[in-house]
Formats: sequence, structure tokens, C-alpha cells
Amino acid sequence: MRKIYEEELANLHVHFSEMGMMVNEAIYKSVKAFTNHDKELAQQVIENDVVINARETELEKKCFELIALQQPVTSDLRKIVTVMKASADLERMGDHAVSVAKSTIRVKGTKRVPQVEADIAQLSEKVKVMVEGVLEAYIKEDANQAKELATAINDIDNEFYAIYQQCIDEMKVDSELVLGATDYMLVARYLKRIGDYVTNICEWIVYLKTGKVVELNTSKK
Repeated sequence: MRKIYEEELANLHVHFSEMGMMVNEAIYKSVKAFTNHDKELAQQVIENDVVINARETELEKKCFELIALQQPVTSDLRKIVTVMKASADLERMGDHAVSVAKSTIRVKGTKRVPQVEADIAQLSEKVKVMVEGVLEAYIKEDANQAKELATAINDIDNEFYAIYQQCIDEMKVDSELVLGATDYMLVARYLKRIGDYVTNICEWIVYLKTGKVVELNTSKK
């Protein structure tokens, strides 16, 4: 029985990591679709979101089953709680990728600003690296790496505010950019929110390793 239980725990973590990779791919594709004006790729992201949602539901159900049937204690319970909470954050990150994809479809054909799009692509690349980093920290159960990542999220915030201000400046100069620039601001905000969820997962990694619920990056909050 113990061996079966340990296998179920291991599978739980494998499925969480797979979900993380799916979300990271969705984020990358959604921004690529936005900057390349690729409506078909955007639609692909929207349609694939159902798979991410199903994985989150599956993980949550399995976590509840393990808690109810196995009554885990201490470190095992922390592992299950971490998967349950962090998978919910991943699902929300996937929702933001869908929002970026929907922006692609909504603004296709409106006047665009190449420099802002380049900045958004750069921001998305940093977010992608953050998501990859938090998944690596989770696999390694590396609380120190998680804390460092949470601090680095400040860079994401700074770039978001720079894009936001740039969009306002562009709209003041050219009223035809209002629709496009508004979506630029929305997309940048979606990416910022994904960074916020990375911070949340970092906090759960610290909990997984130490058993302490901490609030990281409090200066930002």
C-alpha cells in the first residue's frame, strides 16, 4: 500500500510539471500570436485552454482523494497542498494567456506600433523565463531559488509600467492608436499578472520546503 501511495504522489508531481509546461507554451504562443498578428495561432491557444483546465480539475480531485483516503501527515501533506494550490495559480496563468490570444483576434487590422510590440515580446520572454524558473524550483524543492525569483518579478513590473506609459504617450500623439494601444496595455497587464502568479507559486514552494506560509516580495505588494 505504501508503495502505491508513493507512486501516486510521484504521479501527482509529474502531472503538475506537465501542466506547467502546457501553461508556459500557451503564454509563449499567445504573445507570439499577438505580435505576429496571427489569428490562427491565437485561436489554437483559446481552444487548447480546455486541456489546461481539465488538468487542473484532475489534479485537484486527486489531491482531495489522497487527503481523504491516505490521511497524509507533515511533509506528504505539504506536497499535496502545494500541488493543489499551485495548480490553481497555473490555471489562472493559462486564463491570462487566453486573454492575450483574444486580444489578438479583437484588434487584428487596427493601427499598430512596432516598438511597443517589440517591448511586449521582450516582456513575454522574461515572463517565460520566470515560469520556467519556478517550475524548476518546484521540481528541485529549492526554496532559495523561489525567493530569488519572487524578487526578480520586480523587473516584470517595471517593464509593464514602461509599456503602459509609452502607450499613453502614443495615444496622445495619434488618436488612431487608441484601440491598438489599449490592447497593448491589456496584454502587458496580463503578463504582469502572470508574474504575480509566479510569485504565488514561489510562496508555495517555500511552504513545501519549510512548512511556513510566507509572503514574498512584500515591498511590491
